[in-house]
Amino acid sequence: MSNTHTSEIKFQVELDENKIPERLLWSAEDGGVEAEEAKAIMLSIWDSKLKESMRIDLWTKDMPVDEMKIFFHQTLVAMSETFKRATNDEKMAATMLDFCDYFAEKLDLKRQ
Repeated sequence: MSNTHTSEIKFQVELDENKIPERLLWSAEDGGVEAEEAKAIMLSIWDSKLKESMRIDLWTKDMPVDEMKIFFHQTLVAMSETFKRATNDEKMAATMLDFCDYFAEKLDLKRQ
């Protein structure tokens, strides 16, 4: 019999009277994160029965547009790297990263 461990990641969304996110907090006890503030969250969940992605995209009303552009760029880069690890398709991952470079160039983003 194998020992299993359950890990939990929690998101707390504080909404205004119009149900617009004002504050986003997240916790991941195993990662040492407790009620850390975030300005945006993008979460994708694969539904294998429906063969489609389910998404939760939230951002606070005070999330600056320039930071949102950086957030998107970094998310696209991370997705490219995850795609490579998950599929071992180096050619497509490189193509995706090329698009990330194009995206950053068109938005005049500086890589850190």
